[in-house]
Amino acid sequence: MRTALIIAAAATLTAATASQAQPQAQTVSKTPDCIQTYNIDHTKAPNDKTILFYMRSGAVYQSNLRGVCPGLSINGFSYVSSPAPQLCPNVQTIRVLRTGSVCMMSAFVPYTPPPKPVN
Repeated sequence: MRTALIIAAAATLTAATASQAQPQAQTVSKTPDCIQTYNIDHTKAPNDKTILFYMRSGAVYQSNLRGVCPGLSINGFSYVSSPAPQLCPNVQTIRVLRTGSVCMMSAFVPYTPPPKPVN
């Protein structure tokens, strides 16, 4: 019985020491919650559900709209930043220029272009 208690105590101590020795995971956000409008160089809408924000720093962020926004890729869009001068996902809407469709933006994620086909 005494041997079993010693083994159990040693196992508990080993588990506690191992959990303390492991570095705690730190979450470092590489994507902004909001982007400053004055840092946007230009935008592109490759389809009716996606907007790419090309920043002056060279970074590119993608926002997938919550739904399809008809005419976005053909007609372009406008927005009014609120709170000014920033764009915030899940708060900000965009309006398609010709159709007047209003669509809600979602979170910004870093954009990685698809690989180019090898000829």
